[in-house]
Amino acid sequence: MTQQSSSASGEPFAVKETDEHISCRDLFKIYKVAQLEVVALRGLDLSVQRGEMLALVGASGSGKSTLLSILAGLDLPSAGVVLVGGRDLLTMDEPELVEYRRRHVGFVWQQAGRNLIPYLSTEQNIELPMVLAGLPRRQARERTAELLDAVGLTARARSRLEQLSGGEQQRVSIGVALANEPALLLADEPTGELDSRTGDQIFDLFTDLNQHFGVTIVLVTHDPSIAARIPRVVTIRDGRIATEIFNAVTGPLTGASPTVGREYSVVDSTGHLQIPKELREAAGLGSHVQVELEDGRVTISRDRGDGSGV
Repeated sequence: MTQQSSSASGEPFAVKETDEHISCRDLFKIYKVAQLEVVALRGLDLSVQRGEMLALVGASGSGKSTLLSILAGLDLPSAGVVLVGGRDLLTMDEPELVEYRRRHVGFVWQQAGRNLIPYLSTEQNIELPMVLAGLPRRQARERTAELLDAVGLTARARSRLEQLSGGEQQRVSIGVALANEPALLLADEPTGELDSRTGDQIFDLFTDLNQHFGVTIVLVTHDPSIAARIPRVVTIRDGRIATEIFNAVTGPLTGASPTVGREYSVVDSTGHLQIPKELREAAGLGSHVQVELEDGRVTISRDRGDGSGV
């Protein structure tokens, strides 16, 4: 099924509806630094369903934030395919990308202030994106009231930023990100500057918003206790999806015990499989291995140099 969605210039562009909200295939991102080329993403494949809540984890420099920036329309990949909500981000011109960032995706930064204007009140900050998008004032006020209630800040509607705690400011930032009813919410370390108790409360809020609004949520976190409470956790290593964990999550995060699911290695569309360093070392695997099919199982063994494996 294909719908028509208007770009910022008023011209319609096709939007193909599927159960996948995000589809990345063979995604590359190469940055040029002086005379060097830095490969941030190396043929990454990722699929995220509509309404799913997913966490991205990985070491610094693994490509998490690069992927988030591409999904947000803030950066473009060097090669590959990236579809979000049926929109091909690589074929959009700049006005269409502006429209996409304004209406179809919300972004929550680690520093709450990046989404907020300090001299405006809580409700004014949340209402501003709707005013800029041309939403009638009455509808903007109704939506603002709904979001204030959703993020638990109705009583702080008239407060300015300096009167709010760090956790409250992040709640305002989330309200701003959701102002224009985006179907996708992205968050880059949204609790990185908060204490653990406040961080748990913010992640509880993400869970509530995911369930209440049906918004697809992709967030980056370094906190393993938080990641263990997200239904699906994807590990990025060296610019590729390395493993996925599916957790059994019930109830809110605050006070809950993590239930770590089983971790699966990911084989991408080209057959790449990442074997963790500790396993390679324990098995004595070098730069060449033998891969064989035996009784329906694929076995990987080290090469002894005589072609016989181990």
